Amino acid sequence: MAASRTDTDTALAFGVALLTIATAIIHLQLNFPDPIFILNGLGYLGLLGALYLPLPRLGEHRDIVRLALIGFASLTLFLWVAIGERTTVGYVDKVIEVALISLLLIEARRR
Repeated sequence: MAASRTDTDTALAFGVALLTIATAIIHLQLNFPDPIFILNGLGYLGLLGALYLPLPRLGEHRDIVRLALIGFASLTLFLWVAIGERTTVGYVDKVIEVALISLLLIEARRR
């Protein structure tokens, strides 16, 4: 039997979705049509869909998807630190990604 979602769970999921969509949009429009940024944005959207869409086959793998999204955001952040341009948009996006990772870790801990 599935555990019922609390208001906190719903708020966390909404925050994760909002932050993931925000960083995906930033990456999709950055240096368009650079395939690296397009693939990064699509990766965020794909992982978000795998995390929250009501697909029965993914139900038992949500914890793995959550970890993959944490890893994806962490890798994106690390690569920006290593080779990214220091722009206002870059800094804003890194704040979004740190907040996203934080919410995902909180959500994982609550599960």
